[in-house]
Amino acid sequence: MRRRAFLALPLVAATFPSSPRAEAGFPAVLPGAALRFPRDHGSHPDYRTEWWYATGWVQGGDGAPLGVQVTFFRNRPRVAEDNPSRFAARQLVFAHAAVAEAAHGRLRHDQRASRAMFDLAGADEATTRAWIGDWSLALEGGRYVAAIPARDFSLDLEFEPTQPILLQGEQGYSRKGPLPQQASWYYSRPQLAVRGRVVVAGRARDVRGRAWLDHEWSSEVMAENAVGWDWIGINLDDGGALMAFRMRDRDGGVVWAGGARRDAQGRTAILGPHAVRFTPGRRWTSPRTGFAYPVEFVVTAGDADYAVAPLMDDQELDSRASTGIVYWEGAVSASIAGRPVGRGYLELTGYGSTLRI
Repeated sequence: MRRRAFLALPLVAATFPSSPRAEAGFPAVLPGAALRFPRDHGSHPDYRTEWWYATGWVQGGDGAPLGVQVTFFRNRPRVAEDNPSRFAARQLVFAHAAVAEAAHGRLRHDQRASRAMFDLAGADEATTRAWIGDWSLALEGGRYVAAIPARDFSLDLEFEPTQPILLQGEQGYSRKGPLPQQASWYYSRPQLAVRGRVVVAGRARDVRGRAWLDHEWSSEVMAENAVGWDWIGINLDDGGALMAFRMRDRDGGVVWAGGARRDAQGRTAILGPHAVRFTPGRRWTSPRTGFAYPVEFVVTAGDADYAVAPLMDDQELDSRASTGIVYWEGAVSASIAGRPVGRGYLELTGYGSTLRI
């Protein structure tokens, strides 16, 4: 524990500078390039921020659903880059993991943070492999493998792709604001077949289910007047997939929006700002932070309205010990006109304070 605390000392201050656009020296994300695989499964250390984000619904023999989430972040803080020491914090790595269980009623979550160095923590450039100590997410033999021995739970899961990669935006160039450089490189792996073991409160369950993986990297993704975003990824029951997001301003207005919908036949429609709308419904207020989150939405994507409801209300994730932010990230189900059509995850940021990346 003392070693982990030592490694984390410089992280929070370096990760989110107060004026992220004041610094130069990061590559911009601009249209016209093409993602290349397998190279782009790996890390892109020149960019400011990057994450690999796996979420899913699983269940064991008792049939009770569990939400599972594993996220690894990489950040280039632009400090100590000329320092020859192998201890210099040239790259930072963070990890969040969580289990949502309705019977428990509150999100179980854990987090880690470290500078990238030696074999203790890092993010591989050649393929998906991010790790901090004995926490890891890696692409091995065509499958993603997550090993998370957290404090109150553990996850040992395999995620098997069943569909082609879904390139978001314009062939992976995903616009996030009115300026062209307010964008990310972004692709998704929907409809991952999950199997493995989840241990919660000393109880081990062999589980199966469906998951979604996002890989995204950027140097500047938020417009100056944006305070946060709402994002949803849904594995549809017919084999399709839906991703939608909106960037919000301080008054709840839309700075930018977008998404993608893949149908059961594998055809993909890219959704522009005018084709996506998030209409908030019921709100839940955290008893710990006092932040109020709209945990129910009607998400309009093209010609369809998806009613989104949480597995449980309390899925707030407090990551102030690592990335320094508090946000809501939880398992949700989707329906159309009262008919269940899919399950996935909803992420809500910037509801307690302005999010800066």
